[in-house]
Amino acid sequence: MRNFGVMMATVMLAVTVPFKIAALEDGTRAVYLEDGSGHRMHVADLNVKNGSYSVDMKPEPFTDQFLSMRPFKCINGPDKMWCHIPYPYEIARDASVELTDLEYDFLFVWKGAGEYGIDMWNGVYYQLEDTGGEIKGTLHEMNMDVLSIPPDAGEMRPIRETDLEPGEPDSHWLPVLVIE
Repeated sequence: MRNFGVMMATVMLAVTVPFKIAALEDGTRAVYLEDGSGHRMHVADLNVKNGSYSVDMKPEPFTDQFLSMRPFKCINGPDKMWCHIPYPYEIARDASVELTDLEYDFLFVWKGAGEYGIDMWNGVYYQLEDTGGEIKGTLHEMNMDVLSIPPDAGEMRPIRETDLEPGEPDSHWLPVLVIE
C-alpha cells in the first residue's frame, strides 16, 4: 500500500508540473518568428550536436538600432519594432532534456513605432513546446528588468514562472516562434 501512495504522488507530480521534452536531433534547424497571419521570418539557425546547441542569428531581417544608449538588432514591423535581447549571463545551451536554455536565447523586447528608446517592461519570452516534428514557442510577456541584476553564482535560470504572463496573440505582431 505504501508503494501505491508513492506511485500516485509521482503520477500527480508528473501531471501537474509541465515538462518540456526536446526532440532535437543533430543537425541544423531553422528558427522563425511568425505573425498572426502565419507569415514567417527566418531569424536564426540552430546547430545541434549531442544535445548541445549554438545559435546563429541571421543578419536579415534585423537592422542595427541604437536605443536607450545601447545597440540592438531589431526587426521593423508595421507598428512595432521587435528587438533581440541576447541573454547576458551564462547558460548551458543544452537541449538534450528540456528547452529552457533555448527560451533564454530567444528573448525579445518590443517598441512602439512612435516611442523613443526601449522599455524593458515590454519583454517577450517564448515558452517552447515540442509538438512532434517542430518546436513551437508561445508568447509570454515579461518585465526584462528581472535580468538587470546578475543571478547568484550557479543559478543559470533566474526567470521564474511568476515573471511570465501569457500574452494575447492578437495584440502582438509576432506571437509565435517556430523551430523546424
